[in-house]
Amino acid sequence: MSDEHKNISGDDLVRNSNLYREFQAEREEILKHKWIESEKAGCDIGFERALTDWIIKHRSKWRKSRHQHG
Repeated sequence: MSDEHKNISGDDLVRNSNLYREFQAEREEILKHKWIESEKAGCDIGFERALTDWIIKHRSKWRKSRHQHG
């Protein structure tokens, strides 16, 4: 194994993977949704509620949009 490969940590490999980048992008969208919906409700709705609501209302369209541009 070359020295270059020895210096790449497992964390770096995960952070640079497409799957991890997709996860991070989706998480950011959920957190934005949580903020917007919490503002509307006048209180923190919590991550689980925001996640469920976002998945039901927005995930499919968001993913389609992302794959069309990427």
